[in-house]
Amino acid sequence: MKKHKAKERIEELREEVEEHNYRYYVLDDPVITDREYDELLAELETLEEEYPEFKSENSPTQRVGARPAEEFESAEHRHPMLSLSNAFEEEGVFDFDDRVRRELGVPGDITYLAEPKLDGLAVEVIYENGQLTEALTRGDGFTGEVVTRNIKTIRSIPLKLRSDGQELPPLVEVRGEVYMGKDSFRRMNERRAREDKDLFANPRNAAAGSLRQLDPSVTARRPLNAFFYDVGEVQGVELNSQEELLRFLPSIGLRVNPYIRKCSGIDEAVEYFGDIADRREEIPYEIDGIVIKINDFQLREVLGTKTRSPRWALAYKFPPERARTKILDIEVGVGRTGALTPVAILVPVEIKGATISRATLHNQDEIDEKDIRIGDEVIVQRAGDVIPEVIKPVKGERSGDEETFKLPDRCPVCGEPVKRPEGEAIHRCVNISCPARVKESIKHFASKGAADVEGLGDKLVEQLVDEGLVGDIPDLYRLSREEISNLERMGDKSAENLLKSLEESKEISFSRLLYALGIRHVGEHLARVLEAEYADFDELREADRDELEAIHEIGPEVAESIVNFFSSQRNLELIEGLAEVGLRYERPDRDVEETLDEKKFVFTGRLENFTRAEAQGLVERMGGRATSSVSSETDYLVVGDNPGSKYDRALEEDVTILTEEEFREKAESD
Repeated sequence: MKKHKAKERIEELREEVEEHNYRYYVLDDPVITDREYDELLAELETLEEEYPEFKSENSPTQRVGARPAEEFESAEHRHPMLSLSNAFEEEGVFDFDDRVRRELGVPGDITYLAEPKLDGLAVEVIYENGQLTEALTRGDGFTGEVVTRNIKTIRSIPLKLRSDGQELPPLVEVRGEVYMGKDSFRRMNERRAREDKDLFANPRNAAAGSLRQLDPSVTARRPLNAFFYDVGEVQGVELNSQEELLRFLPSIGLRVNPYIRKCSGIDEAVEYFGDIADRREEIPYEIDGIVIKINDFQLREVLGTKTRSPRWALAYKFPPERARTKILDIEVGVGRTGALTPVAILVPVEIKGATISRATLHNQDEIDEKDIRIGDEVIVQRAGDVIPEVIKPVKGERSGDEETFKLPDRCPVCGEPVKRPEGEAIHRCVNISCPARVKESIKHFASKGAADVEGLGDKLVEQLVDEGLVGDIPDLYRLSREEISNLERMGDKSAENLLKSLEESKEISFSRLLYALGIRHVGEHLARVLEAEYADFDELREADRDELEAIHEIGPEVAESIVNFFSSQRNLELIEGLAEVGLRYERPDRDVEETLDEKKFVFTGRLENFTRAEAQGLVERMGGRATSSVSSETDYLVVGDNPGSKYDRALEEDVTILTEEEFREKAESD
């Protein structure tokens, strides 16, 4: 390759790798497979070695990953958390062994410790005098996100180390992987599907997304687990090998993987890889290979590290789970939010014991970029336990009879126009009464935070719609006792209770009704923001995009969604229908309630007399702003029981601190 061409390719690869780093580590939304990423990075490393004059400190080969997300506080690791070099074939594993024996001057076999490579999120958990004091994600390897409160919600991670009568080390920086088991992941995705929420792509994304929730209570509801396999620093304990380390960690209450094997030489490590590959399906969590580490810490010290990875360890990865088949057709599904999702109907093919007949195509952009057509021979990949995806077409097999595909301009179910909001990849039906959306819309309408109709569970909603008793949300209020009591597992008492709950739900605040309608992007918080600006639907439906965007916290996406919602005649008929069946919403008395004058409030700890949502709603109704993090611009921190790190930050920033009672008095008197 000519020098100028090499320079161009190096710059191109750097940009591409950085983009994938950002999507993988910060957004948790990768768009290529791990192997495709590794191939890009390997090509870049090779070119930089061949053309050292083009090396740069800012190259992705000179650091571990992407920078931490900005939503969390950041902290530096005392010792870098490095990534691992990869091998995909036996040849690469034997090359690794040859290199380390040559550099160490060891003619015979080296003892390795081998273990499954978990597909989760790497973390460092710090214990001081036995107490968990801080937890960080790997981040860029040098600086990670502080996720201490979220880590503390994972039951398998001890808040206090076990001592068994012995004095605990003053400092233990332990490293491991947070993951989600296969069965837990499957159950969680099934639940999200019933709720018409976006599905996680795989257990790794599910674990990463769960751990990086700003609200630890969300993390606590996710089925996370952890294994530990390394340390950054341990004070007061001498450890000479990986074997000793893996005995020490359980002795202080930290989980280690049960499938670890000591290998006398690289041949045993390769044999272990085959054994783990054979048992992969029975292992209850996702793994994508094994990790091979030199057992002796003194030998590790001699080998040292490269910029990105240690010289004494290697990740030996499984090949992707792929197969070749044919697209027979492309169908379009419609979710609760109106999202149109193209799904490829395939000639059934078996991948690792599972028969695959459908695969997601994600959106129109992906179909266009990959040039996927009906009739194509395609490569399908099974990534985790969710619906498989089409990786690429086999263009060389085309006969000329293949058909291009475009999403319809009108909803395939209700016939209403389909719109693609600016900046989004998803096409949506904006008609909230679309039959494909009715069931999930009713479930959302009846949920807590919305109309809160007690007794209207998912199974009952399914029955009501399937029996033709309910065709839209207002039909709920037209149900008779006889119609309800005749349903399976329902009787007169259950019917009476449901009718009572429906009657009570007719009195609702404007913000709760806005949220209950399921307007795209309008959650509970933004519904309260809109309530503070608009007294009723008549005012809100007249608002244009510019007017909406002028409101604090309303951006172009939300404004577009609101305008689209009110441009649908069926949505307007839905609102009129709710009024006809007696639903009435309360209008806020803004002249009385706006008393906090744009003051910024943050809440921490458990409140006695409010839920967090109620307290934040009170602030917003009275003209203040409820934010999630403490900064120099915060006016007040309201402190409940067991406050978190926000309390310390508020002291540093000299923020006024209020008890719950002081907050109540201020809200009532200001």
